[in-house]
Amino acid sequence: EGVIRTLLDDGYRREQLYPVENKTVVTNPRQGAINNRWMPVLEKYGLPFIALPEVEWVKYEFKGLLKLNQIFPEIEIPKMFIGKSVIHLPTLKTHGHSVTTGAIKNAFGGLLKEVRHYGHEFIHEVLVDLLTMQYQLHPGIFAVMDGTVCGDGAGPRTMRPVIKNYILASADQVAIDAIAAKMMGFDPLEIPYLRMAAEMGYGVADPKDIEVIGEDISRVNFGFESKRSFVIWGDQMIRKGFLRPFYWLLLKSPLWVWAPFASNVYHDLFWYPIIGRRRIEEFMRTNWGKLFESYGAGAGS
Repeated sequence: EGVIRTLLDDGYRREQLYPVENKTVVTNPRQGAINNRWMPVLEKYGLPFIALPEVEWVKYEFKGLLKLNQIFPEIEIPKMFIGKSVIHLPTLKTHGHSVTTGAIKNAFGGLLKEVRHYGHEFIHEVLVDLLTMQYQLHPGIFAVMDGTVCGDGAGPRTMRPVIKNYILASADQVAIDAIAAKMMGFDPLEIPYLRMAAEMGYGVADPKDIEVIGEDISRVNFGFESKRSFVIWGDQMIRKGFLRPFYWLLLKSPLWVWAPFASNVYHDLFWYPIIGRRRIEEFMRTNWGKLFESYGAGAGS
């Protein structure tokens, strides 16, 4: 809501704003917009919600990619992205595949279709490719990162919510992710996608070379740890571990549908009832939880 209000106050017209979200093999963007209380905010400011699977996707030739052209011989993107600036709204959190996830990885969900999980095997190169793609598509790239409620542990789906009350913003996608990583307790230069992106000139990854305006975060260290959920551990064993001989059978053959099914079984029938529900109930008793609840579900619920 703060980003929308600021854009409108700065003179942007509603017709210039396109709130979007994509699907994965285990999520539905419209249901997510309802469950995450986005709809009341969009309705308040007269904005539509755009589910990317419902818009036109077109083939686009990108230059200088490290891995994505090998994973996807033909890359399709939402046609509406071409020539438009983008504002990413990531959450400050850890991730079992990429150590951290933020502004750069946010494009993983926007520029690639639901089969983007094939990029997990080369996740760091893929994240750098996403920056390459964005610089060829968007005249402007900005990010506002939500560090009010952060995610620690086995991200992205089985994290522990931690209230830290920070907001980060930058036009340098590498720098904002680097500072977020530092605040979480990681050395940004030891995270491959940040180091590679900086080496390719896409931004600054060394915190000592980044100017931070606002609160002094030089001594901030959340002490977060990047862990792997059972599902991410299994995924990595298939792609790079002892289950590699079965890679094509499990992920490329018609039997691949077992993977999202197994993920849903684990997360919805095991993790959530035993662990997740309690964490959410505890969070909902906090001030941020009460604010979240106050938005209601909005239309379409």
